[in-house]
This record gives sequence, structure tokens and C-alpha cells, in this order.
Amino acid sequence: MKKNTQFVCSECGYTSAKWLGKCPSCGQWNTMEEHTAIEEDKKGANKRLLSFGDDEPVLLSTSDNEEYLRSDTGCGELNRVLGGGLVDGSAVLLCGEPGIGKSTLLLQISSTVGGGSPVLYVSGEESRGQIKLRANRLCANYNNLYVLTEANVEKILNYIDKIKPAVVVIDSIQTMYLDRINSAPGSVSQVREGAMCFINKAKSEGISMILVGHVNKEGAIAGPKVLEHMVDAVLYFEGERRQSVRVIRAAKNRFGSTNEIGVFEMTDKGLCEVPNPSEMLLSGRPVGVSGNCTVCVVEGSRPLLAEIQALVTTTYFPSPRRTSSGYDTNRACLIIAVLEKRLGLRFSQFDAYINVIGGLRIDEPASDLALALALVSSIKDIPIPDDIAVMGELGLSGELRAVSGAVMRVKECARLGFRRVMVPALNSEELKEINDIEIIKVKSIFDAIRIFGN
Repeated sequence: MKKNTQFVCSECGYTSAKWLGKCPSCGQWNTMEEHTAIEEDKKGANKRLLSFGDDEPVLLSTSDNEEYLRSDTGCGELNRVLGGGLVDGSAVLLCGEPGIGKSTLLLQISSTVGGGSPVLYVSGEESRGQIKLRANRLCANYNNLYVLTEANVEKILNYIDKIKPAVVVIDSIQTMYLDRINSAPGSVSQVREGAMCFINKAKSEGISMILVGHVNKEGAIAGPKVLEHMVDAVLYFEGERRQSVRVIRAAKNRFGSTNEIGVFEMTDKGLCEVPNPSEMLLSGRPVGVSGNCTVCVVEGSRPLLAEIQALVTTTYFPSPRRTSSGYDTNRACLIIAVLEKRLGLRFSQFDAYINVIGGLRIDEPASDLALALALVSSIKDIPIPDDIAVMGELGLSGELRAVSGAVMRVKECARLGFRRVMVPALNSEELKEINDIEIIKVKSIFDAIRIFGN
């Protein structure tokens, strides 16, 4: 067996025969790490078992339709993000910041997923006693759950053959290693080859595989980028550690939509589902205070009402500050520029602080009007009525563009007790049949400001 040394980028997996200060592939500096690569011998001693499915090509029009069954995870919010449940034989990658609740969520669903079949929870980071302490705190039934504290991939695969579980949880893929690869766990080669072994086992035997992934300082998935291409679904667990709201988003899903989100609340008994996030996000809303505006956004098929707050104060710096939490800073600067140019408001003399209540992150253009009104309300110190919700995309000329899903947005506002809703005039045709709430139609930011007074 021959050995040679190569340098592998820890960010993208690019390989080079010599060390490079800057990776030619991803452009990152000081990411090339030295690894010892093992060349496979002619007998195939280290041959990877990657084949699954048919041995011969089959004409697609004559092949049989395979029915992919879904397993209920016991968590409605997670089922929503996955597209209806966990698909048999699929590989799901769950990523998030440290301490966000990944292990807690997976241990919670391990008691219900699989439909009574065995579930194997593999941990390479915690001991069996630590897992037991968390299980006691969650107060769940774990009669069908097997716990394995092991990081060797070959041993884990042998236990899978012995137990024959329906679902396997690997926590985390960065701690797993293969003996035949001479590099540390978490390296590009170890992560890639280990994930490939688990995915092959899932596809060949119909096991649902859930892999936990770490993230780097930039928030991206640690390890090679090919890891995201290998799995069937990539889920991101988001949320501020100091706040209780947690959100799961699907960045990739071969068996469902990537627009759905799942909302949870972190409690002392674990993660609790939030079936109606709008009521939670609007609880404790101040009354009669300037700079607050309610907006209705759509995440997948679910309308959500959130509160946008803006605080505009006199600046003491040569360049005013623009700070936002839960809202894109560049988009906020664009809206401030439109208000300064079209309405003549001197935001260049003020600092602007923007916040979305509840730890929710809004990236939908339909929230432009709400942010614009909150900024104008704060700089003029005129409160926006508490019984009104707004929605609309703001153009650079000050015009309001139509929003998608206007009917379900307005119905959600009416369900939560709002008496008025401000929408773009271009959505007036589809809102003719709604009579249980007053609809204010505006064509531009000038009409919206005129309604609230100058």
C-alpha cells in the first residue's frame, strides 16, 4: 500500500500536491492542511462499498414506480419542514450553532420516530450518562431507543447490521473516523468518506439516516461542500441563544419544499412546538409607541405576523450608524435611501437601529413597507395605529409592488384581531371578496404616509 502527502482545503475540499497560502477554489487563506493519502492497491483492499440499486441500466419509461414511505417524526413542525415526514432510505443533514438544540431535538423525536421500530442514536461527543441525563429531563419514552457512544464508522455499521434500526442518528459527522484514512476526525477526507459510508448504508437498506453537522465561524456547514450535495435534505437550526425561539429551515430537500419553516420554543423540558407563531411573536406588543409596525410575511405555506421596530436617534458620529437585528442591513439602507430621496427626510443626521421581535429573521420584500413606516414613525415620533398591519414591496421610485399570497395574509391578519390592513393597490382585484377587515389600498409610499398624516 502506497502513501503520499497532499494538502486539502478545510473549507471546500480542494486538493493540491503542495502547500498554498490561498485556496484556488474557494479563495480562503490558510485553509490548506496536510494529509496522508492512501492509494488503493490493485486487490481493492480499501475499496469503498458505494454501489446500491440496480446493476444494469433500465429504461426509465419501463421501470416500476417506487413508493417512498414517510415516517412520522412525532413533531409536526419538523414534519412540515421535511415535507410530511422522514422518508425511508433518506439522508438528512441537520446543522446549527453550538448549543442551539440539535441534540435535544433529535433525542426528543427518537422516542416517536420509526413507528415502534428500533432507533439507534450514535453519539461521538457525549457519554451514555450525559445522554441519559438529558433523556430524563425530556421525560420521554425510550423503550425502542438504542444508544451507542462510538466514533469508529466500521464498528457503527456493524452495530447497525446487528440491531437493524429504522432510523439512525449520527451526532455528529465531524467526530466520526475511518481507520484506513490517516487524518484526524473532522478533516475533509474523514467527513466525506464517513458520510459516504452512512449514506450508502441508508440507500441500500432503506434506513433513514440523520446526520448532525457542525458550522464554522461564518455560519456555513463545516467540512467539504460536497457533503451538502451527497445528502437528500439539509436543515438549518437557527435562533439566538439568549432567546427562546428556534427556527428550522430547509436549504435543500429532494422530497419536499424548501420554503417551509418549523418554529420551536426552548423550555426547561426541551423544545416545544409553536403551531401558531404569530400569537407568540406579537405577545407583549407595546401600545401607542412610535417606531413599531406589524407586518405579515409568508414562510412556505404559512403566513406569519411579526413586529418590526425602528429607533431613529441623533448621531454623534461623522457617519451615522445603521444596525439591524433580524433584518438585512443592506436592504434597510436601501429603504432609508428611498425615504431620504423621495420624502426629503434627513436620515443622514440620525442613527437607525432596526429590530425584529422574537428572534425571527425576515428576508421577504413584502416587509419593505412595514420597515419604511416604522422608520418614518420613529423619526417623526408619531405612533402607527395598533389595529393595522401592512405589507408591500417598496421600489426605488417610492412605488409599491404587489405581494404574493395576499389573500391568506389578509385572512391571517383578520384572524388575529386586526381591523385594518394596508396592501398595495395592485392586489386589490384578488381581495374583493374579503369583507371581515378594512383593506387600505395604496399605490406608493406617499399615499401610505398621507393616510397616517404629515
